[in-house]
Amino acid sequence: MPLRDSLKYATRLFMICVTLTLIRGAAHAIDWPGESSSWNGYDCHDFTLAGRACKVVSPHEAAEGLPWIWRARFWGHEPQTDLALLGRGFHLVYMDVSDLYGAPRAVQAWNAFYDFLTSQGLGEKCVMEGMSRGGLIVYNWASENADKVACIYADAPVCDVRSWPGGKGKGPGSPDDWMKCLDAYGLSEEEMMKYDKNPIDRLEPLAEAMVPALHVCGAADEVVPIDENTHVLEQRFRKLGGLIRVIEKPGVGHHPHSLIDPAQIVDFIITHALSPNRPEIELRGGLRYAKRKFETTGHGRVVFLGGSITHNAGWRDMTCDYLRRRFPNTEFSFTNAGIPSMGSTPGAFRLVRDVFSAGPVDLLFVEAAVNDEVNNRIHQEPLRGMEGIIRHARDIQPDLDIVMMHFADPGKTSDYQAGRVPRVIKQHEQVADYYQIPSLNLAKEVANRLNAGEFSWENDFKDLHPSPFGQRLYAKSIRTLLEQAWADKETPRTGAYPRPEKPIDPFSYFHGELVDINQAKIEKGWTFNENWKPADQAGTRADFTNVPMLTSETPGSSIEFSFNGAGVGIFVAAGPDAGAIEYAIDGGETHELDLFTQWSNQLHLPWAHVLEAELQPGPHTLRLRVSEHKNEKSVGHAVRIRYFLVNGVTNGE
Repeated sequence: MPLRDSLKYATRLFMICVTLTLIRGAAHAIDWPGESSSWNGYDCHDFTLAGRACKVVSPHEAAEGLPWIWRARFWGHEPQTDLALLGRGFHLVYMDVSDLYGAPRAVQAWNAFYDFLTSQGLGEKCVMEGMSRGGLIVYNWASENADKVACIYADAPVCDVRSWPGGKGKGPGSPDDWMKCLDAYGLSEEEMMKYDKNPIDRLEPLAEAMVPALHVCGAADEVVPIDENTHVLEQRFRKLGGLIRVIEKPGVGHHPHSLIDPAQIVDFIITHALSPNRPEIELRGGLRYAKRKFETTGHGRVVFLGGSITHNAGWRDMTCDYLRRRFPNTEFSFTNAGIPSMGSTPGAFRLVRDVFSAGPVDLLFVEAAVNDEVNNRIHQEPLRGMEGIIRHARDIQPDLDIVMMHFADPGKTSDYQAGRVPRVIKQHEQVADYYQIPSLNLAKEVANRLNAGEFSWENDFKDLHPSPFGQRLYAKSIRTLLEQAWADKETPRTGAYPRPEKPIDPFSYFHGELVDINQAKIEKGWTFNENWKPADQAGTRADFTNVPMLTSETPGSSIEFSFNGAGVGIFVAAGPDAGAIEYAIDGGETHELDLFTQWSNQLHLPWAHVLEAELQPGPHTLRLRVSEHKNEKSVGHAVRIRYFLVNGVTNGE
């Protein structure tokens, strides 16, 4: 009988025997098999499973959910962490596979042990504890069972058998153990030197599942050199977006293990094993149509609308990969409509061009909370921009599935930590609730997890443009929202989402459009530049360089622009020489606007200015001239218009 089948058979037989001997007791009380003894004042049971010696130590009072820590090696050595967790209600378990050096046979034996333990009621996720060579089995098992692991605590762990017991690097290794290791893996030395399934090679599943790790190591370890083991694993894990902490003990070798005061280790485990923090999801009206379209038509179009966090590689690519895996028979078209610096206002006006110009969309992801905040969109602007996107998108395609997201930034984190809902998120959520759009509040989730000590902004998340770890966090929470929304086996639906008759704000930008600059009438001093590009060294954004631009650098230059609607504005590139404008609608009061921004000294920043949003719907004329005034930080009076913005709200709305 093959080993895998014999293990399964032995496990099933063992479970049946154990079940027959269970004693009815209080909730969370488990009557473990085998001989009972006392271990440091706790009840310990020794038994055999699949030919392997096993131990289970029970706490005096089990914590909710029956959490447990799985020790891999050196039972009873430096037990301070184990004892502290027993005192917090954790079970402590052990199966001896030390002679297998983390080989596939060890993983199979641990699979059987895990199945037995969880069948008796222990929690679905465990804490892994790998001391020295125990690091091999801890990581090899966890990489194949990432969804079953709450976190990993590794102490001076072996992460590459070539380092130990192989001794093929700085350390002396162990020749006798090396021969046993080769035998356990069934490989020759030459084959083992090319082996690519060491812990350092198998980290992607753990990074994708967001399993955090803590390593405690002696910086002067000569037996299991830190440079060949933990440092390699740490570097690779971080690059994949994994969360890892390394506590280095200066001047300490391979021994002693652990910490005299295990508080840092225990806090790490408690935080990640018992943390109640979950993605902040509001499903509301759900996602009714995209899943059915993906499955029944074999095609899917997904669009991502946002700023630089959407535009850059990271969570978006991971979400695309997830959708491909989730629907393997579907041919997807993914559109990256993220443009750096863009928030909800420019999103509302570029919606038709950047989202719908290539045809119908099945699933639309929208994010604007970061740029609406950092770009200081004030008053009703975030609501008008976001409602403009949502209402217009549903007008174009009534059966469109939409997910609204709120990304994190330091300001939002401070607000949530102070007990306040950020103003921008409050306005965006008002839109999501009114139109029954699912939303994912990643800003709140990040703040909650920072408060819980799961990670830090400075070392882990690092920036409002998240580190690889932050990108992983975003992608996993998005995946969780989608899985929750698609969990029900709903009856295939047809038709449209319900649409509120009236908008929240009648002047929201739900008829926003980009209008060609050739529609303007030049009075004096302006030039239609068919292929504008900056003469200075300041940065640019896509679609705002080597493109047509209406430009003037001369105060007093004037143009007229006639339009039909309730709102008008300009989309400009505001660089180091950005000036100011004076404008009036229909010969009315003249207003002045400084185009120079806090980022203009280094970037020809694309900026959408709505000059007037509350006009009576109908024909109007905008007159605009270059002002003689300018920001004191600007080196010129330049005004460069890429598009006019028109919100063509009709009398019917």
